[in-house]
Amino acid sequence: MNIHEEQFIKSFIVFAKRERYLSLFESSKGRSRLIQGFYHLHDLDERLATKITPSKQSAEGILHTLKSKVAPDICYVISTNKKIDGKEAPLSDVLEEIVGTCIDGTFISCIPGKLGYYEGEEAGTRLVFEKK
Repeated sequence: MNIHEEQFIKSFIVFAKRERYLSLFESSKGRSRLIQGFYHLHDLDERLATKITPSKQSAEGILHTLKSKVAPDICYVISTNKKIDGKEAPLSDVLEEIVGTCIDGTFISCIPGKLGYYEGEEAGTRLVFEKK
């Protein structure tokens, strides 16, 4: 488990599920099992979430929103999409890959434990997570 994964769990997963996530993320089998739930991630602490307004629900609009919150150019990805999961990549590229596809569940960690973005499988499930 790296700093992005650890801080994602400690900051953005509901308190009651954090220990379980931390323990499962320590093994590749446990991590894989949890990631399969990312399609409909019900354990996110939505008190820290802001829905993306309809006019900004494009890769470019979401990039602008995250950049306005000081997101760096490179992010870390936790995703059901094996091509991008567990990798650091340019934020703009990851957003182009996932926004609007409705086939993956993905959390992008921009600033560990402080700023992230979640896109679920269901249309319109686009949330910015911010902890100040």
